[in-house]
Amino acid sequence: MKTIFVDCNDQLRPVYDRVFRPGDDPAITVNYEPFDREKLPEILAGYDIVLNDHTFMPTEQMKLCTSLKHVVFLGTGAASYMDVAALEAMGQKVHTIKGYGDTAVAEHTIALMWAAARDLARMDRQVRAGEWITREGPQLTGKTLGLIGLGGIGGEVARIAAGMGMRVLAFNRTPRQQAGVTMASLDEVLAQADVLSINLVLSNETENFLNAERIAKLKPGCIFVNTARAALVDEKAMIAALESGQIRHAGLDVFHEEPLPKGHPLTKLDNVTLSAHSGYRTPDASETLIRRAIDIARSVIKK
Repeated sequence: MKTIFVDCNDQLRPVYDRVFRPGDDPAITVNYEPFDREKLPEILAGYDIVLNDHTFMPTEQMKLCTSLKHVVFLGTGAASYMDVAALEAMGQKVHTIKGYGDTAVAEHTIALMWAAARDLARMDRQVRAGEWITREGPQLTGKTLGLIGLGGIGGEVARIAAGMGMRVLAFNRTPRQQAGVTMASLDEVLAQADVLSINLVLSNETENFLNAERIAKLKPGCIFVNTARAALVDEKAMIAALESGQIRHAGLDVFHEEPLPKGHPLTKLDNVTLSAHSGYRTPDASETLIRRAIDIARSVIKK
């Protein structure tokens, strides 16, 4: 079976070179060049397995990839880049990789939380512009961190936050317990959280989970952090809450459109701290990710 890594970018290239084991791992063609999605059928022609970092795979293009049997998505959010059900109905099995970056994303969540609380991004911009404006921000020790979702990433966020002296309150859609975490109803979390972090997996059931009605229930002046998926949140309602002060500050690593377009309404709000969907990007997490992707390809070939 032939395998291709279709979008090994400059960041992942040295990682791939470090973890690939010649003579042990299966032969993998690696494409380093960017391409238009219309070229997918041409690039994937003759291949049985594709490793995909974050390339969109429209169903109409994937229908033309007649030799393809397996898509190994480098991460958990394959649904944001392809119609998983449609691909699998065509005989293209989609594999995702869970847990590789839980600590990395959790640390990024905490970083955005602190940056939002102390307004670091705005002060940085002002100091660079020659403006010396001191700003007050809340101490978070002793405050309540509300978590929507207590899976791998949510659990890591809880562990770190509890160690920093925060009270951790969590809602999970299925029963779950964790030391140092008080489980609560969704309404209780929304009403009590000084900081709210959403950590759900995106699905048909969770899309727009934090809608306008639920945003209206947030504790006034709370901080909101999203390092999961933008589609979990009603963007217009979130922006309105930021403008009104219902949300004091948002720390966002994910967006409905990526890259975030220049001039997007979020870029015009001072009380938003933005990062370029990089929560999972650490050398440790990337090495684990690539290693697991190669191992999936190897296991498929050996079957």
